[in-house]
Amino acid sequence: MAKLSTDELLDAFKELTLIELSEFVKKFEETFEVTAAAPVAVAAPAAGGAGAAAEEVEEKDSFDVVLEAAGDKKIQVIKEVRALTSLGLGEAKALVDGAPSTVLEGANKEAAEKAKAQLEEAGATITLK
Repeated sequence: MAKLSTDELLDAFKELTLIELSEFVKKFEETFEVTAAAPVAVAAPAAGGAGAAAEEVEEKDSFDVVLEAAGDKKIQVIKEVRALTSLGLGEAKALVDGAPSTVLEGANKEAAEKAKAQLEEAGATITLK
């Protein structure tokens, strides 16, 4: 197998759905015995260097946006989930129907708060972890 460049790897990641990317991160962590404390886009290029050791940061800079309940306007919530992720209609509906479920993983504070505001405006109950 030919070695892929960083750009080729990024192009491959762009083709994945959020769920596929999440599964990849889990396998990556298991294979290399590391924890991706930062978003994948930051952690993956670092792994190509001399060993990826995730440094703990005192202030939390990575948040998970968790959908606790869809509320009365489930269709609006599904639309917002699709707008925030690369999920298709069926995947977004399954995520909303399966609440509580994680909409975004490893988002920075600004993106997590923006996503929370959008989903709450649509009628969902959201927590940041």
